[in-house]
Amino acid sequence: MSIHMPTTIKEERLRWVLPIVRKEISITNATKVCPHGKRSLERWVAVYRKHGEAGLEPKSTRPKTHPHETPIRVKERIIELRKTTGLCAKKLKWKLEKEQVVLGKNTINKIIKNEGLTRKYRVRKLTYKYIKVPLKRGELVEIDVKYVPELVENEQYFQFTAIDCASRWRYLKIYNNYSNTDTIDFLETLVRLAPFRIRAIKTDNGSNFTNRYTGYLKSADPINPRLHDLDILCQKYNIIHYLIDPGKPAQNGKVERSHRTDQEMFYDRNAFKNLKELNQKIRAWNETYNNLEHCSLDGKTPNEALEIFT
Repeated sequence: MSIHMPTTIKEERLRWVLPIVRKEISITNATKVCPHGKRSLERWVAVYRKHGEAGLEPKSTRPKTHPHETPIRVKERIIELRKTTGLCAKKLKWKLEKEQVVLGKNTINKIIKNEGLTRKYRVRKLTYKYIKVPLKRGELVEIDVKYVPELVENEQYFQFTAIDCASRWRYLKIYNNYSNTDTIDFLETLVRLAPFRIRAIKTDNGSNFTNRYTGYLKSADPINPRLHDLDILCQKYNIIHYLIDPGKPAQNGKVERSHRTDQEMFYDRNAFKNLKELNQKIRAWNETYNNLEHCSLDGKTPNEALEIFT
């Protein structure tokens, strides 16, 4: 003779409830041999008579509400900001603090996750600890060129970008080419408009920035080659010109990362009918970027950081 032992909580409760319901045994007598209390048996019997076996399924005891739960209006504001800006939880925390809403980063991250607003197929990246050398504003400015992704009136345009490594203050300008002349014009405009004195710039090895890998080899005097136009201009303004190693764009990481932000938050969200509209929107976007909170600045904006890195 085999005895079937209960394997679930529901079967265990039925084991004691059914004899009582069938009047094979009273609750008082069942309590003498039952490991559960009399009040539990009475409650199970009442639930069984009202809902049947389904009523004996164990239910979560987790509270439906919490006295310190985030207000629904704050949750809606977080969801609205996430959908419109796509900012991470840390940047949303700083933005909410400016609206007099104090909330933890993990709480914001949990709300974003529960709403299914996290990025898909994210790959965990290795993190390295670097020794950060404190810089003053204008001490080092990274310069690079980005293709405007879509043609505007069947023409290809180029975005020149300069970003200050200390404050992350940035300047953008659109050109229809990226020749030496355009590069010279961009640097002269940058020197005139930057709210600080530029002491050094860093670029890649493109022919519009240097002739080290093109003109030097063709020079009649390789030991004393003809300088690039950009280098001559740098000498005029007493600016040091650094070059990154060939094939190492990560050495120009700040301007490269800003180009990714341009793509995700500007070019993917805008269309341009003509060059005039492109210039208007790029100026407005540059102003927005300089007033956007940065993780690397501990929640400060580039315009706010200009006052710190003096």
